[in-house]
Amino acid sequence: MKKRLTEVQFKTAVASLNIGAQTLEIARGVLVDGRPQTDFAEAFGLSKGAISQAVTRVWEAAQAQLPQGFERVTAILPAHQAFIVKRWEADAKRKQGTQA
Repeated sequence: MKKRLTEVQFKTAVASLNIGAQTLEIARGVLVDGRPQTDFAEAFGLSKGAISQAVTRVWEAAQAQLPQGFERVTAILPAHQAFIVKRWEADAKRKQGTQA
């Protein structure tokens, strides 16, 4: 699954982070615009690990932000129940106006 954020989700996530302009540019390019991490590794002369770390920092901050009334859960379920839960998640994201 490709990690993606909307512009609003991105701005909310980075608001609480103390990161530089280059990290912001990299993370926005990958998470919002969907560009490959290798584009940024080549453009900035950084290692793939450094790019991944920048993206992961913003991604994890975004995942920590949950809408009011929502809760993150982890469960191991039979396949048919997991399918249902994944549909519930997709429906909830659609209702919030985000990409499933």
